[in-house]
Amino acid sequence: MKIYLASDHAGFELKEQIKNFLKEKNYDIEDCGAFSFAEGDDYPDFIKPAAMKVSQDTSSFGVIFGKSGAGEAIVANKFKNVRAVQGFSEENVRLSREHNNANILSLGSEFVDFDKAKLFVDVFLQTAFSGEERHLRRINKIKEIEQKNYA
Repeated sequence: MKIYLASDHAGFELKEQIKNFLKEKNYDIEDCGAFSFAEGDDYPDFIKPAAMKVSQDTSSFGVIFGKSGAGEAIVANKFKNVRAVQGFSEENVRLSREHNNANILSLGSEFVDFDKAKLFVDVFLQTAFSGEERHLRRINKIKEIEQKNYA
C-alpha cells in the first residue's frame, strides 16, 4: 500500500513525525512536501501533488497535515476519486473508512498531537471499507457528481 504525505509549515513537524512512524512500520511512503520548514508557504502547493497521486492510484492513501486540516481537506477533495476527511476522533476516522471509503486523512496540528495522530493514522490504514450496498450507492452518487462537474 502506497501512502502519500504532504503538509505546509503548520503541519510540517507532525508530518515528519508520522513519516518516521510509518517508516518504522515498513509502509511504502512518498513525501510530497514540504521538505523543510518555511513559514508562510501555501498548503495547496503541497497538498495538490499528494491528492493528484491518490486520485490516479486508487489503491493508495494519503495523509495530509496543516494547522486545522480543513483547508488541506478542501484542496484534496477537488480531485476525482478523492474522499478526504478531517480526522478529529478515532470514531470519525473509523467511520470515514467503513462508510465513506475515505482515502485521504487530513490532520490539524493545532488539534491533534503526535500520539493522537499515530492512533488516527493506524485506525485509518487498518480499517477496511464495509462494502455495504448503501455505502456503495452513496459513493457512486458522489462519483456521478464528480463526472458531471469535472468532465
